[in-house]
Formats: sequence, C-alpha cells, structure tokens
Amino acid sequence: MNRKTLVLPAVVGLLAPVLAACGGSDGGSGGGDAIVVGTTDRFTASEDAPAPLDPAFAYDVGTWNILRQTTQTLMIQPRGDGEPVPEAAEKCGFTDTGNERYACTLRDGLKFAGGDAVTAEDVKYSIERALSIKADSQVFGLLSTVDTVETQGDREVIFHLKTADATFPYKLSTPVAGIVNPDDYEKGKLREGFALDGSGPYTMKAEVDGDEMTKAVFTKNPDYKGSLTVNNDKVEVVSFEDADAMGKALDQGDIDVMTRAMTPDQIQKLSNATDTDVDLVEVAGLEIRYLGFNTDAATVKDKAVRQAMAQLINRSELVSAVYGSQAEPLYSMVPASITGHSNSFFNKYGDPSANKAKGLLEDAGVDTPVKLTMHYTTDHYGAATKQEFEQLQKQLNDSGLFDVDIQGAPWDKFRPAELKGEYDVFGMGWFPDFPDADSFIAPFLDKDNTLNSPYANPQIRNTLIPESRREADRLSAVDSLNEIQDITADDVPVIPLWQGKQYVAARDDITGTAYVLNSSSTLQVWELGRGVSG
Repeated sequence: MNRKTLVLPAVVGLLAPVLAACGGSDGGSGGGDAIVVGTTDRFTASEDAPAPLDPAFAYDVGTWNILRQTTQTLMIQPRGDGEPVPEAAEKCGFTDTGNERYACTLRDGLKFAGGDAVTAEDVKYSIERALSIKADSQVFGLLSTVDTVETQGDREVIFHLKTADATFPYKLSTPVAGIVNPDDYEKGKLREGFALDGSGPYTMKAEVDGDEMTKAVFTKNPDYKGSLTVNNDKVEVVSFEDADAMGKALDQGDIDVMTRAMTPDQIQKLSNATDTDVDLVEVAGLEIRYLGFNTDAATVKDKAVRQAMAQLINRSELVSAVYGSQAEPLYSMVPASITGHSNSFFNKYGDPSANKAKGLLEDAGVDTPVKLTMHYTTDHYGAATKQEFEQLQKQLNDSGLFDVDIQGAPWDKFRPAELKGEYDVFGMGWFPDFPDADSFIAPFLDKDNTLNSPYANPQIRNTLIPESRREADRLSAVDSLNEIQDITADDVPVIPLWQGKQYVAARDDITGTAYVLNSSSTLQVWELGRGVSG
C-alpha cells in the first residue's frame, strides 16, 4: 500500500486590524471524468427541516460542505488553516482600533453563476436575511455581533458591530455569510428543497430520491472569480447509507475518494494493508464529541447529577475501547491544539471515581440510582457512535449510582427533537465553524446557541465572551477563555469526551487529497485532480 500520513497543523493565526489583500486565480482543470467522492452524510428535506441547503438554515458539517463549493463568502480559510483570507472580497479588514468596524471591497466583475453581477447590496441582503429569518438551527448566532451593514457603491461593504469581535473575519468565511442572489432567495422565507445557487467555484445539480439528496453534481463555474484554484471540471459527492457501503464502492471503483465517516475498523485495515491502489491520508482534525444536557429537565436539573456523570466517565477507557489511536480524551470543549485550551474538567474532577461521584449526589440529596436516558444519532457521526454510547452506559451503570438507558435515532429525527428540548441527555459532535477557541465556546454557551440550551451564565455571556473577542492577539484572550472553561466544568451544561483525527481514503491516481479536508472538516473538492496511478 502506498500509505501517506500527512498531519497539517491546526494553526490559529493572529487577526491583526489591518487591510489584507489577496490576488485571484483563474483556476485550472484536471480534465477527464468526474471525480466521485463518497460520504455517509445524509441530506434530507423534512417537515422539521424543509430547507437543508439554505445558507440561512444549514448548520452541520455535511450541508456546509455542499454549500462551500457553490456559495461564495467574503473570506475563506486558506490551505493549512491560519487566519482567513479574502475570497469574494478583494480586501477586508478592521478600520478602527477597537475591532468594531469591518470593511470589505468586492472583487471587480463578480457574477452569480446565472450571470447577474454580485454587488455590495447582495452581501448586505444575504447577511440581513439570515439575521431576520432566525432559523431554528440557530446558525444566525454566528452573526450576532452585527449591528448594521452599510454599502458604498457597488463594491464597498461596511459592517458595524455591536461589540468588538476579533473573530469576525472567521465568521465571514462560514456559509451563513454566503452571498445569495435576491432573485433566488426570498427575504423572509427559507428556500425549500435542494436547489442551490451562488458565485462559488462550482454550480450544483442535485439528484433526489423522495425527500433525500443522494448525489450532488458539481460542475466548474466558468464565471467564478476568487482566490481558489479549481483543479478539476466536475466532482460528484455521493451519499451512502453507511460506511460499509461506501467502502465497498471504493473497492469496486465506483468512487474515487472516501471521506467521513469511515469506521475505526476500516481505517485500521487501510492503514495495515499492503499491495493496494488505495492511499490513506491522515489529516489534522478538530472534531470533538460531547454530551449535552437540557438543564431544565427534571432528571438532570440538579447540577450534582451532571457533576457526578463528569466524575464517573472514563474517557481513556472509552477512547481505547471504541476508537483506539484515532481519538484522544478531551477534558475541555476547546481542543488541545487550539490557543486557549485548558484541561478544566480534569482539573475539577481528576481521575474517574465512584466514591467522589457518590459524595456529590449524597451532598445534594439526590436519590440513587438516577434513572435517565441518553440519546444518540445512529447515522450522523459514524457507525461507532452506538458502541460509544454502550460504553458510556456501562461506565455509569457499573457505578451503581445510575440506571441509564440509551436510544438512537436518525439525524433527521434526532436533531429537531434535541432542539425542541425533548432529550434530557444527548450525544453530539462538533466540527468548528472556524479554528479558534470562540468556535468551541460561544456556539454552546452564548445566546442563540446551536443546542437551543436553556443554560445561561451571565458572567460568561455578558463579560467573558465579549472580553475574549476584543483581543486580536488570541494569546491575550487566554485568561478569559480559561475562566469560561472553569465555569463550564463546574456547572456542566456539557461534558467533553474526545477529540478525533480525520482520514481520507483515495485511489492512488487522485491528487490533492492532503488538502481536500482542512482541520475544521471543510470539504475542499476544488483541490482534487487526476494524476497517474502507481
């Protein structure tokens, strides 16, 4: 086997308040047949989520990876991470010393794929549309610091922020800030179904079976102007029911690339294989898994119950049993490679201890065993999720302090139920919106958070998050970030579990696999091309 192991560092650049410029590229073409990419992400239009691909609604890694190929943003994450660079913009930057006024100049001659010019008014419309719709997914929370959007002529956009936000350039690189054509996207209504239009490197045509998109066909957009080099003419992203079906398709030559989510067994077999035409590439990742709580639910409203669970869970045992070397225990919502990380949960609870957990429950007057149900999604984070929850169930029940049941549901049922508060305890994964500690804190603890959580700590929301966002030098934000993590470890609205690596498997004539996923699990299909097998 031609095994490649490449780990790209998750470097977080400093956001200096200066104007940055980036030249465009006309791109290239790999030519040949379409490159076919497999994924286990499922794309469903349901009654609860009828507009899965609308930038004002989409908020999971799968749908974002469809949007990023077609819907252009002002900024974009560069190769190998680091601070964002202009994409639809020619230049962007803070124009004040307080990080409260951010200005962008659009590239000259930008067009939507249909031929209409992209103007500053379209940018303003797109941002204001997402904020006004306030979709149930809570994705609009990423734009919560925007006060007003001003335009000057056709190419100048100025964002006036409510408070200082040094992370704002990162937020302009996320799909919720994608530029849409007002002719295709109504002001106060989500665009239902799987139609998708933009000014990005590709146009997209969906193949649909019932209420599911089974394939997204991306064709190089001849009118694209931006910072990306497009190395192919056509890419097809095919959705598989599970990792086994995806792996079989790779073996049979039906797909060229296999992305998330492979099983631990598949990764191990590919790693050990010899004499094969499939390469396995390991890429630095920032994926985390955690338990979330409806802190208003009767079973877990007393924080002593949540603290006892945090005291009992053995992360090392969990990772070893389910994921092996493909994951690492995590003791904070902020991964170890991100500036501002601290092992707050280990500092608070130390090694797993049934005696300490028992003491927490006794001191709070909680009767044991505590009976509760933990919910997980059966199809969104890979086949190993069930095994992971069986391990968690065993750890908690073996203590004699809990009587835990587990229940799984497909993502299109699981996610709406979680947002409605129907689950007391639930398992979630997180792929960061951008590689900064803010993206592992605010989405769970700030107002309009992605979990729709009732947990609200005034010190975190009103003081510490705003303090951290004032600092363009992220090292200067560490004290505020660490205090947030310490409070989280004490209140336990969430319990971090592990941080994962990510892998790509591809036939050996496919080039660009080292960059097809960045550390935030952003799919960058423009990097792929066809070379020579061998």
